Amino acid sequence: MHPPAPSPTAPRGFRPPRVPRVPGLPRTWRTGATRLVAALALGAALGGCSAVKLSYNNAPEMGYWWLDNHVDFRDDQTPAARARLAELLAWHRANELPELAGLLEDAARRAPDALAPAEVCAVDDAVRQRILATARQASASAATLVAGLDAAQVRRLEEKFAKSNADYAKEWLAPGPEGQRRKRYDKDVERFEDFYGRLDASQRDVLREFAERSVSDPQRTDAERRRQQQEVLTWLRDPAHRARSEGEVRAAVDAYARRGIQPETGAWGTYRQALRQENCRKIAALHGTTRPEQRERAARRLQGYAQDLRELAATP
Repeated sequence: MHPPAPSPTAPRGFRPPRVPRVPGLPRTWRTGATRLVAALALGAALGGCSAVKLSYNNAPEMGYWWLDNHVDFRDDQTPAARARLAELLAWHRANELPELAGLLEDAARRAPDALAPAEVCAVDDAVRQRILATARQASASAATLVAGLDAAQVRRLEEKFAKSNADYAKEWLAPGPEGQRRKRYDKDVERFEDFYGRLDASQRDVLREFAERSVSDPQRTDAERRRQQQEVLTWLRDPAHRARSEGEVRAAVDAYARRGIQPETGAWGTYRQALRQENCRKIAALHGTTRPEQRERAARRLQGYAQDLRELAATP
């Protein structure tokens, strides 16, 4: 049975259907300021079911509900917000879906062979470039919306940040080091089995070893999340905010999105790069243990994803 289409009167807090995760896509792309951009750029590539296509085609509605839940748009802001999101989806459908389909088709051709970590990172780089292209396109629309936020909306955003931080702390900080390692392992098994099928004991051992030795540091991530949130709130509360030109706002939004997607300089950038390299090694190592039928399954899924994107791109 197909899921029902989202209602125009969906309740506050509505969440789109869960989409399966493709191994290698950083979890940080699915949270924070880049979440909507990542959903547009990758959402349709993450599953081959009608629910995912439905999510993509209804991205303007779901994007509006998500943004409205964070800032509570005024009546005079709603038409512009909906229009900007619809324009962004139309641009993405025409320009980015074919690019993403090509990346997936290339990955499908590579799936039967062994992979080196550098090859995995090259694919990651290519996907990041597509994310950046969408972020750049979105920055103009976002600038118009950001420039119009009032004090009450900024307070609401602060409240949403606080809730997000509490959720993150409950999921990743409260379990402690041992619980964090177990959670990393469980999540890896879930996403890789969704892609390759059932993993055997030796393959699970590969993931367990990576989880045990991971450079992942949830405390560090929590601190950086909070720092970035305060950066946003301070910028929005600056008395000069209302006097900034649209170009200045767009440049600030674009720079913020870019920092969230590309590895930065400094300690945080070094840490992000270490995580990325670790992820590339993990994917290459596990792929090297897969049986022919597992690689065939991966190739079929990638090709299926690509076909879904081609179909979506052809849909007006």
